[in-house]
Amino acid sequence: MPKLDFSDEDQAAIVAQVRDYFLTEFELDVGRFEAEAMLEFFAKQIGAHFYNRGLYDAQAVITNQIEVINDAIYQLEQTPGK
Repeated sequence: MPKLDFSDEDQAAIVAQVRDYFLTEFELDVGRFEAEAMLEFFAKQIGAHFYNRGLYDAQAVITNQIEVINDAIYQLEQTPGK
């Protein structure tokens, strides 16, 4: 999986969410560097699973749309000689 490539603003927002989560759920005041390290760790460990799931979901949508198009084309077929 490639290195995280978030904008500085997105990275800061995600890190803030991680920090807020740990403070709210565990009453743990996690620093910015620790939150960034956790984000990087989880992205490396499970990021590919979420990425692949997104690919499978996109593929399912495309497959469904192709079936709809195929059905529409089939309905346009004409019987020769009538």
